[in-house]
Amino acid sequence: MTGRGRRRLSAVVGAAVLAVAALTPAAHAQEHAATQEVLNRYQQKAGPGAAVHAGQGAGSWTLSAGSASVSEQRAIKPGDHFRIGSQTKTFTAAVVLQLFDEGLVELDAPIEKYLPGVVTGNYDGNVITVRQLLDHTAGLVRDPAGAKAEPDGHFTLAALVQAAMDDPPQGTPGGPHLYSNAGYLVLGMLVEKLTGQSIGDAITSRIITPLGLTGTSFPARGQRALASPFVPGYQGIRVGGFFFWYNATTLVELSSWSSAAAMESTMEDLVRFQRALAAGEVVSAKALAEMRTTVPLAPDPPMGYGLGLFSMGLSCGGEAWGHNGVLPTGHASITMVTDDGRFASVMTNTNFVTADPSSLDVVDTALCEGES
Repeated sequence: MTGRGRRRLSAVVGAAVLAVAALTPAAHAQEHAATQEVLNRYQQKAGPGAAVHAGQGAGSWTLSAGSASVSEQRAIKPGDHFRIGSQTKTFTAAVVLQLFDEGLVELDAPIEKYLPGVVTGNYDGNVITVRQLLDHTAGLVRDPAGAKAEPDGHFTLAALVQAAMDDPPQGTPGGPHLYSNAGYLVLGMLVEKLTGQSIGDAITSRIITPLGLTGTSFPARGQRALASPFVPGYQGIRVGGFFFWYNATTLVELSSWSSAAAMESTMEDLVRFQRALAAGEVVSAKALAEMRTTVPLAPDPPMGYGLGLFSMGLSCGGEAWGHNGVLPTGHASITMVTDDGRFASVMTNTNFVTADPSSLDVVDTALCEGES
């Protein structure tokens, strides 16, 4: 989970330099000048480019700063593909809550009930519940270490989870929110056990296809390339006013992130998914209420984490719901929606996470500019 005041920096070797240039439609930039100003400042500390796709109801607008690519001046568009990182968690959680709706999962039941003998070693599957895995209060290690890959480099969920069981816990079950990708890998196993499908097939058949998310997919085995059109991801370093970037789009073995962070999508599709979820089109009202039952995250802005969703208090009042995502492919993003129909999705083409301004500031400004 990333928030204001939290920063991630990747130390890498550079290969290209890009001069920053705004590439936004003039009308939208003038109409949403406050958002454009925050987006410009965000992009200057983030990737070669950054964009926000926002609106309310049937109306939408997109602003871009910098460039989608270091090799050409090109604005980031709402239909461009990128790796969504931990926004994948909301898809995984939504499938688990569908299984809750179907009476196949009890949220407060121990994970041992569904995956006997899986959560062992330094952990006790008889104590850790499904809910605790979903809201990151299970105490599991953040990321598994030492998992053994298949000969082709692919990691199975079972191998990743088994490796995590030897790692020391971050905390105790039922304790504070301690973000864990490992917990969502366990949830991927849960989905596979109860549906008889791979996690990718379950997400596709239950969410992607019914909602018509044509720009969204779970990577097939061995797949690293993004569908076209796409935003390349970069890692790099900053030297004075210059950025040195190298292309990281296909450097990551995506199976190592699986149900925690492996998917690709577009800003348009992510908005469509989050709005459908908020409208009760993905899970029942009862299940959505469970997803929105939060544990505290941060006081400024006020934030809480539920079951694959987090809430954020807005500077103009009210709150928004959604998730963020960061991946070493060189992509960082966040999508948030409000119950009155406003939405904002932000992405940048590096995995830098800036603090001032952050993507949360861009989202907040876009949602508050769009307030009726």
